[in-house]
Amino acid sequence: MATQNNTIDATKTSLRIIEELKRLDGAGVTTVANELGIAKSTVHNHLQTLTEEEYVNCEDGIYRVGLRFLELGEYTRNRMDIYEKARPEVLSLAEETGEMANAAVEEHGTGVYITRAEGTEAVSVDTYAGKRVKLHCTALGKTILAELPEQRVDEIIETHGLPERTENTITDTDELKAELDAIRDRGYAYDREERLPGLRCVAAPVVAEDGRVVAALSVSGPTTRIKGDLFHEKIPELLRSSANVIEINMAYS
Repeated sequence: MATQNNTIDATKTSLRIIEELKRLDGAGVTTVANELGIAKSTVHNHLQTLTEEEYVNCEDGIYRVGLRFLELGEYTRNRMDIYEKARPEVLSLAEETGEMANAAVEEHGTGVYITRAEGTEAVSVDTYAGKRVKLHCTALGKTILAELPEQRVDEIIETHGLPERTENTITDTDELKAELDAIRDRGYAYDREERLPGLRCVAAPVVAEDGRVVAALSVSGPTTRIKGDLFHEKIPELLRSSANVIEINMAYS
């Protein structure tokens, strides 16, 4: 039993080190050890193994996450049916609106972007395939939450909380649940600068035949452009149309 626990602890340590290398965008043994509060010898041994297995690269004493993770990520994404179905619609949304279009799924209580496309007028933001975000502060996340069972929503809130990202972030549980009710009624969600200042977003759910929410689509852009009828009518209509196409393709392919 002790051996099993040691193996589990070692695995957790390796994963913590990998996450820290990602956060620091590369670091030496001493820095990682200090940041994590782990002995330098332990960090060194883990990094040596990760380097030998080609999950980490080392140059001039600085360790960085290796491209092996890109291979794993591509494999994971490409085996997802929703990615293949959503990708063409995300491209179409970006082309039609000129803005940034995304698709995301829920995993372990967070939102994970699986694909994105930039229109001709799209602004650069911090989204990329694989990025994880809190569900409560994005249109994508809220539209997913609105389709989940209430018990699951409560579990996510308990686990991840409702941290404030901007002054517009919903941080009260009752307020969030009222927002989710409104989203269910109208069929799409708004993000009014709730994750990033100056950015608005609209999102719609993609729902399987059995009623499960499998993804969400979004279009986002600066508040100076995403407003009026574009914000309240045109983009929601485009999103619902694209979501419907994906749902049909999932049902009959």
